Amino acid sequence: MARHLAMAARLIDEEPELAHEHALAASRSAGRVGVVRETVAITAYAVGDFALALRELRTHRRITGSDEQLPLIVDSERGVGRPDRALEEGRAVDRSTLSVPVRVQLAIAMSGARLDLGETERALQELEIPEADPDRAFEWSPALFSARAAVLEELGRDDEAAEWERRAQIASDALDAASGVADREVIVVEEIELIDDEGGVDVASGVIPVADVVDDADGAVHAEEDEDGSAPMDEENGAGLAEDDEDGDAVTTSPDDVVEGERHGDEESREASSSSVDVPADEREGER
Repeated sequence: MARHLAMAARLIDEEPELAHEHALAASRSAGRVGVVRETVAITAYAVGDFALALRELRTHRRITGSDEQLPLIVDSERGVGRPDRALEEGRAVDRSTLSVPVRVQLAIAMSGARLDLGETERALQELEIPEADPDRAFEWSPALFSARAAVLEELGRDDEAAEWERRAQIASDALDAASGVADREVIVVEEIELIDDEGGVDVASGVIPVADVVDDADGAVHAEEDEDGSAPMDEENGAGLAEDDEDGDAVTTSPDDVVEGERHGDEESREASSSSVDVPADEREGER
């Protein structure tokens, strides 16, 4: 079962059909395990079998009690041609109980359902959420900005649509520039003072993933990569095979004299510093 799940996670992006076959094989031997039903749902969604995805997503929610796949439920309802039901599903859950990435994904899915119904203005309203900050780049920012651009284009507001699409690209580039920070288990922060009061990490702050384990004289600790030189695999795309902390935090390791101070630091600052980057100042000036 575990091997089938691992293969499904590895193949989901490039060969979703084969990933789905592995997920189905896992379900035949462990059909009562929540992560197995979740994997079947995700791979079914990837191959366009929205009816099966819905059935498996509901089973997963019944087994685990989790609403983390609610955006996929909403989008699957859209896939089977029931945008009204999709909106009902989205409204049935208190969004304050969801993690931030899930809330953002739900807003995008709900906006899509509004578009399906021809409610373009209300589709834009669904995307009016605090996370739509063009000056900060989170993992969800490019998709959120692009969704907003698509709705604005539907409304005939082409200049605004182009601006939000540009912001989506800026956010994507900023995240690429800081790639390896949020998903590595070990990071080194060389310029602590460059982390702002809200916990955002400047793209040029010197927050870098480290390649080798070396104890320097000044106490800097470096992390080893895998034997083949590859970075640790991102578990987020593993279709629920492993879970990060509830807020998606990366685990941070530092020397003892640094760890003790950080351990009692502000929790929210640590969360933001591992998951967001500031959009470069020159890009923001370009927008204005």
